[in-house]
Amino acid sequence: MRLLIVEDDDAIAAPLLRAVQREGYEVTRVAAGQPALEHVAAGGVDLVLLDLGLPDMDGLDVCRQLRANGFEGGIVILTARAGELDRVVGLDVGADDYLAKPFSLSELLARVRALLRRSGRPAAEGEPEPSAPASDTAPTPAAATHGFRVDRAARRAWVDSVELSLTAKEFDVLALLDDQHGAVVSRETLMSEVWDENWFGSTKTLDATVGRLRQKLQDGGAPVVLGTVRGVGFRLEGAAGDA
Repeated sequence: MRLLIVEDDDAIAAPLLRAVQREGYEVTRVAAGQPALEHVAAGGVDLVLLDLGLPDMDGLDVCRQLRANGFEGGIVILTARAGELDRVVGLDVGADDYLAKPFSLSELLARVRALLRRSGRPAAEGEPEPSAPASDTAPTPAAATHGFRVDRAARRAWVDSVELSLTAKEFDVLALLDDQHGAVVSRETLMSEVWDENWFGSTKTLDATVGRLRQKLQDGGAPVVLGTVRGVGFRLEGAAGDA
């Protein structure tokens, strides 16, 4: 796994770099936002550890631009800004996790491992990539909508033979809704299962994730609708249904 550390403070970056390397990850460190964008654009990055207080641009803008440029890997924000508003904004612009400084290196590494597992990174060099299910493969009961398939083990989703490009959180939301296809899943359940059972405060990040997922399903021609049940939650059902 290849990680990028975006941190301008040498006192923080040095021990962080050593800790990540000890875990066996390939890691590169840059000290500003623009080099981070260029490094990710060159390819080969699985996860970004991103400080917000960068010398050339705000880390939130870096996060936003990474997602706008199509980066599908994990993004963990590391910042001295501990306020709930900053946390929510960071998640809204595409971050997968958020740690306020000072933080425990062991906690950070645990979150990195969990995020990489949830992200379902590509197979190692020399191993075959999981192929899309054949057209005559029987879908699971929860994914019975014709032409739409969710493979939880591979963490991939298809519309016919075309794979949807989803972030880790988008896939988690989709899989949970698909597990209860046609039923309403409450906002509280989604926040607890996809983010953190101890989550508190605004659920605006859930709305942002659902909005991106709904657009990707629509753009991909998926025969399903991600509907909102106002004041309750969301449900996934066939396009002909009443969302």
